[in-house]
Amino acid sequence: MPTYLTPFLALVPLLVGAAAGFLNTGPRPRRLPNVSEAAALAAFAAAFVAAAALLLRGSGVSPLLGLHGVGLSVRLDAISVVMLLLVTFIGWVVVRYAGTYLDGEARQGPFVGWLCMTLASVLLLVAAGNLLQLVLAWIATSLLLHRLLLFYPDRVAARRAARKKFITARLGDVALIGAVGLLAAAYSTTDIGVILAAAHAGLGGGLAVGAAGLLALAAALKSAQFPTHGWLTEVMETPTPVSALLHAGVINAGGFLLIRFADVMLLAPGVLAALVMIGGFTALFGSLVMLTQPAVKTSLAWSTVAQMGFMIFECGLALFPLALLHIVAHSLYKAHSFLASGGAVEMVAAIRRPGPIAIPGAGAVGRAFVSALGIYLVVGLGFGFAHKSPQASAVGAILIFGVAYMLAQGFADAAPKALTQRTAIYAVMTSVSYFALQSAAIRVTAGVLPAAPMPGPLEWTLIVLAVTSFGLVAIVQAMFPLWAYHPAAAGLRVHLSNGFYANAVFDRLIRGWSTRIAT
Repeated sequence: MPTYLTPFLALVPLLVGAAAGFLNTGPRPRRLPNVSEAAALAAFAAAFVAAAALLLRGSGVSPLLGLHGVGLSVRLDAISVVMLLLVTFIGWVVVRYAGTYLDGEARQGPFVGWLCMTLASVLLLVAAGNLLQLVLAWIATSLLLHRLLLFYPDRVAARRAARKKFITARLGDVALIGAVGLLAAAYSTTDIGVILAAAHAGLGGGLAVGAAGLLALAAALKSAQFPTHGWLTEVMETPTPVSALLHAGVINAGGFLLIRFADVMLLAPGVLAALVMIGGFTALFGSLVMLTQPAVKTSLAWSTVAQMGFMIFECGLALFPLALLHIVAHSLYKAHSFLASGGAVEMVAAIRRPGPIAIPGAGAVGRAFVSALGIYLVVGLGFGFAHKSPQASAVGAILIFGVAYMLAQGFADAAPKALTQRTAIYAVMTSVSYFALQSAAIRVTAGVLPAAPMPGPLEWTLIVLAVTSFGLVAIVQAMFPLWAYHPAAAGLRVHLSNGFYANAVFDRLIRGWSTRIAT
């Protein structure tokens, strides 16, 4: 088999696992957990073969496997290989977890079947070499996920979440189909590689700019950007493996789409500016609401909303290698968090708190922010800070605000010395990791993803606004425990916990839609 076809090796075992699931119905189907786990592990191994092929032979694009210009093709490069490894690894973990989690369920077999089919469709998406395959895999991923969201069809909340997901997904499908049509018209081809090369040369004109706008819309709808984020925060009625599966190239497929067509997106600075505003607002909004959620899984869902917003924000700043790194890091962390959420709750409940919680005062918060910025500057100078793009430096500054929030806990007057030492170590490690991983991501994707262009007046304005906004929110978060018992803070907490009722407005708008659409 030619090396550029190795990604197809990952599809075969997943299809076998899906067939085994659909053929084994009833509770505790014989050998199904072992067969499905072996299939997922084989897919993971196939992704490693694809990675080895990339290292040994370099990037490659397969010829179209089909007739009359319709069929499958594979684009093997750093982006597709990273996503193949990520999707198959998380898929293997989720399938293994589901074998125990769903033990005894009446429909365990079909669940495994839909799970493996969803993973297979994501693999077709991330390895797509032509526009038609990209669109079909994009739609198939959504429809197959829909079956998993309705695993418990008698739950009203699950039907409501699936209905909202169905509506937003179909709008995203229309946007992507429109973008694909414009790209095909602008470049007279459906080959993604040819399109990217022409866009890199600055070709495409107004049709390419229009396509970039529709790609951005499709990505925003796919990745639950405000105000269409509501369905993501309501999927808690689905089995926990589905929540983890969302991070295997499903909820973050919007970011992948923007990364894959990075050269096209650079032709539309106005569209990138809109992504900065949408993603930045979603990140700030989600991070604030997350802090008010009493349930661990709901808090994790709001965290995902915030992280997806930040991913879109990074794409808007043209930091595509950093956005790809964000997808990998967040997917691994959040999939683990969902799968371990039950055990974490039990562990926290069993802990006997030793005394009062250390609440940082204004002085501690101020020292934390000054210290965090100092660490950032020192570490940044060691990594060649002067050679970083302004966009990357801005994202680093935003990251360091999170470090300052962590440091504030250690700088509180009531904080034990051990906590202060740990937070200081974590702050240094976080700064070093950011610069090291950023350099690695740029090196891995060199020649595949474009570098961020120098910002113009509009971009500088958005960068300053973003850094200022994230800084103020970080200060508010750090100081909020001091205000927690103030009547005004209590009222604000109620509104925040309900997401300022944006989701309720969405529910009102779709009230006329029958719930039969979600079945």
